[in-house]
Amino acid sequence: MKHFFTIIVVVALGLTAAKSVRSQSAGISPLQRPWNAQWIAAQGDNGKNYGVYYFRKNIELTARPTTFIVHLSADNKYKLYINGALVSLGPARGDTYYWNYETVDLAPYLAAGKNSVAALVWNEAQYSPAAQISVRTGFILQGNSPAEDVLNTNDSWKGIQDVGHQPIPGYFFAASKGEMVDMNKTVKGSWTTKDFDDTAWPSANKLSDGKLKGTAWGIDWALVPSSLPAREMTYQRLLKLRSAVGITIPPGFPEKKTSLTIPPNTTVSLLLDQTFETNAYVTLNFSGGKDAGISLGYAESLYKKGSKGVIKGNRNDVEGKEFVGRIDSLVADGSKGQSFTTLNFRTYRYIKVFIKTKDEPLVIDDLYGTFTGYPFKRTAVMNTDNAEITQMLDIGWRTARLNAWETYTDCPYYEQLQYIGDTRIQAVVSYYNTSDDRLARNALNQMDHSRLPEGVTASCYPSNGTQVISPFSLWYIGMLHDYWMYRGDNAFIRNKLLGERGVLDFFSKYQQADGSLKDTPYWAFVDWAGNMWGEVKGKDGSAAIYDLQLLWAYQWAADMEAQIGLHDYANLYNKKIAQLKTTIRRKYWDPAKKLYADTKEKNGYSQHVNSLAILTGMVSSTDMQSVAKGLLNDKSLTQCSVYFKYYLNQALVKAGLGNDYISWLGIYRENMAMGLTTWAEYSDINTSRSDCHAWGASPNIEFFRTVLGIDSYAPGFGKIKVEPHLGTITKISGSIPHPNGNISVAYALKNNRWKININLPQETSGILVWKAKRYDLKGGNNSFVI
Repeated sequence: MKHFFTIIVVVALGLTAAKSVRSQSAGISPLQRPWNAQWIAAQGDNGKNYGVYYFRKNIELTARPTTFIVHLSADNKYKLYINGALVSLGPARGDTYYWNYETVDLAPYLAAGKNSVAALVWNEAQYSPAAQISVRTGFILQGNSPAEDVLNTNDSWKGIQDVGHQPIPGYFFAASKGEMVDMNKTVKGSWTTKDFDDTAWPSANKLSDGKLKGTAWGIDWALVPSSLPAREMTYQRLLKLRSAVGITIPPGFPEKKTSLTIPPNTTVSLLLDQTFETNAYVTLNFSGGKDAGISLGYAESLYKKGSKGVIKGNRNDVEGKEFVGRIDSLVADGSKGQSFTTLNFRTYRYIKVFIKTKDEPLVIDDLYGTFTGYPFKRTAVMNTDNAEITQMLDIGWRTARLNAWETYTDCPYYEQLQYIGDTRIQAVVSYYNTSDDRLARNALNQMDHSRLPEGVTASCYPSNGTQVISPFSLWYIGMLHDYWMYRGDNAFIRNKLLGERGVLDFFSKYQQADGSLKDTPYWAFVDWAGNMWGEVKGKDGSAAIYDLQLLWAYQWAADMEAQIGLHDYANLYNKKIAQLKTTIRRKYWDPAKKLYADTKEKNGYSQHVNSLAILTGMVSSTDMQSVAKGLLNDKSLTQCSVYFKYYLNQALVKAGLGNDYISWLGIYRENMAMGLTTWAEYSDINTSRSDCHAWGASPNIEFFRTVLGIDSYAPGFGKIKVEPHLGTITKISGSIPHPNGNISVAYALKNNRWKININLPQETSGILVWKAKRYDLKGGNNSFVI
């Protein structure tokens, strides 16, 4: 999202391809007894430098167990193998106060007799992603019961560094870097299997005892159970060869497993096209080619030649384009059956393979990806013969999925940071499209953990640095309110109200006597539009956009406090709301233009300010049409980017223009016409940095909330409001998940009469609003002919 601007060139690794990853065992409680496992490291490792490490232990079992549950974690990351099979990835990112451990049942992978348990652990240290918090290199595994304690990490484990893995410093890049792997120096043999000879490996070194959160004096690795399921891992072939230089490619490559031989002393360049953007662990299997150099480059798109990595053009085009991207690099050792799999997933549409052989031929045995992401299941359904709507929903869903794994992220390629402004939209996408709210709860917890002592949250978290976009703290309060309205759980939200109060107390310190904010501190980013990225401010230090965001936050907070918090806070916030409304109207309303100005001087106007004015109730019914007309037609207003159109479109719907929603989606049509398969970060698609930004996926909300008209009408979706905005559509139906089941609607126009069917979960109720007339809805089926 915000302050990380880059191009990239970096480096690589080697490892067996991921085969299967078992989900965390359902219904397994966190370990209640104290841990007696130890954090371990390889001997001689100071824990602060980049390194890739292998840990192993063999155990003998008299019989195959029915269950064998363990809990494990690492710093930075691990991959756990049982008898050669990949069974777990982790831990999910957190911070040292809340260091996640994963829970896995190993029984399906164990056998009677000898078994090998092996862990790949890596620490990217100074090259770590910005989202990675770290203490030092370490690994821990704890048995669930005394029977499983045989696997507890201690000096019975062996550990060794693989010196064949090194980073190559490149341009600043907030996500994970590339890898450099010299196969001549890597650990030889199948080190994850039970037949591997590890007798020469030294014993692991004890670092400290494993401690659950609250049981240790310090804060290093305060262990908590991860609340998230294991990520999806799905085999994925590359689909197209777009160009080949220096070699003739056999038919079927790369879509089908096809070997490719590169002769000695040959230079080859291949451009491969997945045809859509993806996140995947990339695996390259190869043989021979002693000292051959191999690089794998990854890019979301190609760039116009000579544009210095700025102009992208149509994403489907390759002619007249050049490749700029992150790179993994390998050196072959000449043996048969060499294998490389990236430590972290790579984001790409295009992969460039560059190979330079020396005196031996190199055989590419296979090249493929393993898609990964949070295991969301898309349960929302839209039935329509409008192909454009279907395509937009599919692109939006892919965008949302690529930005959800251990946390929500702003973009998978550049930053992988969980920004509050982005995440608020992503969470609502999840509520409308899935029945799984665990990632949203995780995000709310982590944002709450990020609060500075003065009350404001970090702009993004987890993060190994501290960046504060102060208005994002106000969107955090909006996120709490969203969760409360769409999913309920008063106890969860009540636990967060202390943080909500801290945020509002922070802002109260910058309110003037009339309630208006003065000199909003830290980075006051609003949107990538005009001066909305932190420069909007009047001569008195105030601006309408910040006063309106604060007003809206007070409204959300008062709503939650009145019903599940403390009435004294609700009363306090309601007084502040009344004061702010009076001040905003007095300072910023321009009666001649019938618009709210950006500042007291009334020399600038924006869609942003007037959208929030509508949404906070600052626009009277008599002025509503004038303001809405200005939002739509006055091009002198600072225009919302794709991000802030989320709020613009909601405002236009509230102004009564929702039947035109589909006509407001021009930016998405431009994305599709330019060959994007995910939504771009900026409205200037030709130069957009990120080709996959989750804040653009709001149509996956509004096709259901605005067009089909389904919305929450009470906390926890306790009541349901159905107010469709069909425009020229004459037949459409769909459904979304609800905490108590599903909500389905169907609309069909025949002989100038609308046939409407609405099915609500049992024991719920709601209303249908049709052309300003209200109809009561009951649990179960409701049918109307209007």
